[in-house]
Amino acid sequence: MEETSLKIQNQNLRKADFKQAQRKAAKPLLYIGIVSIVMLFAGLTSAYVVRADNGNWLVFKLPDILLISTALIVTSSLTMFVAQQAIKKNNLKLTAACIFITLGLGIGFFCTQYAGWKELTSQGIYFMGKASNASGSFLYLIAIVHLAHMVGGLIALIVSLTKTLLKKYSSADYLGIELTAIYWHFLDLLWVYLFLFLYFYR
Repeated sequence: MEETSLKIQNQNLRKADFKQAQRKAAKPLLYIGIVSIVMLFAGLTSAYVVRADNGNWLVFKLPDILLISTALIVTSSLTMFVAQQAIKKNNLKLTAACIFITLGLGIGFFCTQYAGWKELTSQGIYFMGKASNASGSFLYLIAIVHLAHMVGGLIALIVSLTKTLLKKYSSADYLGIELTAIYWHFLDLLWVYLFLFLYFYR
């Protein structure tokens, strides 16, 4: 019986050590992922600049609804910040409410992006095809790649919201929310940069 008990204790210790190692590695891995995304968009925007200087570049006005997109994602970063502060005070209701609002604003960002694309196509700006131009193609590509990364952010928000509602987080353990917040704030800053870049460099 004693040997069995010792084996169980050792197994529990190994599991605890493994979980602790995972927790320590989570942030560095996230930052590595963020750096790789930064490099990807640095490459895209550099290619945009090079192609724009080669001529045959169509200059067009960005849809005004993209300003709404920007306002939505900036606001969502603020609500996520409030969620971070709330969980530190063990206020699970406020945390859940703010994450839910952040999720809603993120979905709103998707909807306004799609509306912007529809407006562009109505102006004759296409992603591909004979009627397309490199300027429009680059705009769509940059927006689509950003939205692809936003999908990961929305999934993380859903997971964080679910765990908050299930009371899996507390002021002593909220790593999941912290990681989600870091990634979401990064996506926010990334879009603001992309929007300003596309707005001023046309």
